[in-house]
Amino acid sequence: MTRERLTLFDTTLRDGAQTTGVDFSLDDKRHIARMLDDLGIDYVEGGYPGANPLDTEFFSKKRTRNARFAAFGMTKRAGRSAANDPGVAGLMEAQADTIVFVAKSWDYHVHVALGCTLDENLDSIADSIKYARNHGREALLDCEHFFDGYKANPDYALQCARTAHAAGARWIILCDTNGGTLPHEIERIVAEVATHIPGSHLGIHAHDDTGNAVANSLAALRAGARHVQGTLNGLGERCGNANLTTLIPTLLLKPEYAERFETGVSLENLRGIAKISHTLDELLNRAPDRHAPYVGASAFATKAGIHASAVVKDPRTYEHVEPETVGNARRVLVSDQAGKSNILAELERLGVAVSRDDPRVGRLLDEVKEKESLGYAYEGADASFELLARSVLGEVPKYFDIERFSVSVERRTGPSGEMVGMSQAIVKVNVDGEEHISAAEGNGPVNALDLALRKDLGKYQKYIGDLELIDYRVRVFQGGTDAVTRVLIEFADGEGESWSTVGVSANIIDASFQALTDAIVYKLYKAGAR
Repeated sequence: MTRERLTLFDTTLRDGAQTTGVDFSLDDKRHIARMLDDLGIDYVEGGYPGANPLDTEFFSKKRTRNARFAAFGMTKRAGRSAANDPGVAGLMEAQADTIVFVAKSWDYHVHVALGCTLDENLDSIADSIKYARNHGREALLDCEHFFDGYKANPDYALQCARTAHAAGARWIILCDTNGGTLPHEIERIVAEVATHIPGSHLGIHAHDDTGNAVANSLAALRAGARHVQGTLNGLGERCGNANLTTLIPTLLLKPEYAERFETGVSLENLRGIAKISHTLDELLNRAPDRHAPYVGASAFATKAGIHASAVVKDPRTYEHVEPETVGNARRVLVSDQAGKSNILAELERLGVAVSRDDPRVGRLLDEVKEKESLGYAYEGADASFELLARSVLGEVPKYFDIERFSVSVERRTGPSGEMVGMSQAIVKVNVDGEEHISAAEGNGPVNALDLALRKDLGKYQKYIGDLELIDYRVRVFQGGTDAVTRVLIEFADGEGESWSTVGVSANIIDASFQALTDAIVYKLYKAGAR
């Protein structure tokens, strides 16, 4: 059966850039555009040409090989022609394949925000689209506040869309700008609009203010739209946009959509979507959402013992799709809720061969539950769990002994006369009977300890020269003045491998040092050090 083609439009670099705390550099934009292009997205919207020097430079040449490169801007102002509008001129100067014009489709906004008549707004839509097309550009219209406008004045909202279609717009995008429309409303309204404008020219742009952006996008596709917009990881102003890392796997993997539609994203490319999601977070220096559908580290993680037993027997019992299809992996977590099935599944994942009846498995389970009652959390610290497991099995050598460490914190007068904080750490390590004392200064006590600990490990130094501490998280496990602190640390090496370790203590420095030590021991073990 012939499937209908859906068009995917990404606006991470424009609408996504409006996310609080997100500020893309030029290199970031180039990198993201390449990722989207390689994934198979049909349109990559780059931003507002002329809005700032960065976007002007970004539009100095086309940034995609296969995807259509889109520039975004307003329709012409009322009272002048498109040929004499500076904003339209800026769009025409951009090295873009497609111009996305945004126009008000809610009569209330036309009067209040634009201060023009309803007919003048329609004229701006028609003139702008015709002008872009006459200059060899594909034109799209983003009908801003369409659904609110349709509820208030359906005739006028439809007039805006029909005017764009008559002027030759390739796509008319119905935008739920306020994000307050619900899926059943979206489906009804899009179906009504599709009786006036072919679905082959209708698109949806959903915001996530009710948590329904993906559901609204799917509802619009069911109702007849064939163009869908969104952002990577759901970035966007306020609560964000439809999340393409959720929407695309749903379209490709769920039979209701996969059997009816096809997209530019292949099943092979879909295997890279988890990596794309995580790469974006790395560029933004944000911790990935572990619980994100499809791509999150916990998306295919099982914690309860009875569930783990079922997953080990048949993954389909608790997995709606195979994790490999989106580049993710199955994880059976080890925690205080774990049973033997969790432990055995995790040992198997780690490549540790052990019989179900081995008494050491029971000892390991008891050890895990005792540790987690004290505040340890192995579900987020795979490396610490592996060390614990292999230690119980007698596989981890004693590489070194920490004889003592100390940390001091002081405020000093800086080069410009201001007071600055500085920490100094001293670590005494015994390696094969030889004492190694190292001192280091750092921006904080943990940074100083990390540098001092890795400064001189004798014969093991060659194994740890490429280590880098990339994440540090603290949680107070029990409140009060005698609070127990849990520290999670993530390290990476020069080969791109990363691992997490955990430390727990009433003293945050001691907890941090435990996690640091585990991280180094893990690296030595994995490197085959003796």
